[in-house]
Amino acid sequence: MKRFTTGVLVVLLVTPAIADQKAMPIEIEAHRADIFSLAFSPDGKLLASACKDKTIGLWDADTGKEVRQLKGHGGDVLRVAFSPDGKQLASGAGDNMIRLWNVETGECERTIKGHGSWIAGIAYSPDGRWIASASADKTAAVWDRETGERRCQFKGHTAEVYTVVFHPDGKMVASAGKDKTVRLWSVETGELIRTLNGHDGEVYTLAFNASGDILASCASDGVIRLWNPATGELIRKLPGHKSAAYTIVFDGPELLSSSADRTVKIWDAAKGKEMRTLPPEKNEVYAVASSPDGKRFASGSRSGVIRIYAARSR
Repeated sequence: MKRFTTGVLVVLLVTPAIADQKAMPIEIEAHRADIFSLAFSPDGKLLASACKDKTIGLWDADTGKEVRQLKGHGGDVLRVAFSPDGKQLASGAGDNMIRLWNVETGECERTIKGHGSWIAGIAYSPDGRWIASASADKTAAVWDRETGERRCQFKGHTAEVYTVVFHPDGKMVASAGKDKTVRLWSVETGELIRTLNGHDGEVYTLAFNASGDILASCASDGVIRLWNPATGELIRKLPGHKSAAYTIVFDGPELLSSSADRTVKIWDAAKGKEMRTLPPEKNEVYAVASSPDGKRFASGSRSGVIRIYAARSR
């Protein structure tokens, strides 16, 4: 995925009282490498970070203090996701493994090996029963969380698959990657529903809004595209980033995006309008995440920097 360097982890916690002022950072020298993915726990109390140093960090979202490190992967950790109940964390990595972690104890509860190459996409189904994965072996798959058995495998991409996400109804999975396409699949049958074409570069991340009537995609062409998943029609394009757009996430009616241009942008998804660009960071911003409780959002960069912002700073 061409996102590699070293750095020191810095967590910048911005409280509501100082959200629009210059905040004093809380510096934590823990991770010393690129942060590829971030995820908030469902209750918004924890933030997980996936790092090139082969570890996962768990952080107190209120204070920025380290809760624990999860170790066990034999390669760069590329993606993390919390289960809907918040009790488990799934990770995908460069060692071709999916690991399922007990959030309370930090123990690895299960390993799933079924892909033939590194895993860059991980997502839980809305009911928490299934886990979807995306791999450089050109496939995506759905696994049983309790048994680790594969329910179905999605074949059709012609290059590495970087991202996978469940539709809010749990019946459909979307995947995308290096072949520049977005593909929609049936979880029940494993069959391809439709292919969405339009990006001029490899697609890094997908995100459904809460109602499931918008699917957002971002790519190396720097453009965010909003699709109607029911018809496959392009709703609108959001050009604004000057370089590759790495990660997108819906936060209510708003859409957050991170980019190689070192910025995080906040969009009004319904109007297709850019609302704000946060001050540029020192390096490319690989990850962005929003807490389900709406209180904060976070970014993670190539230099190993995480910034946690209060919601009002939007």
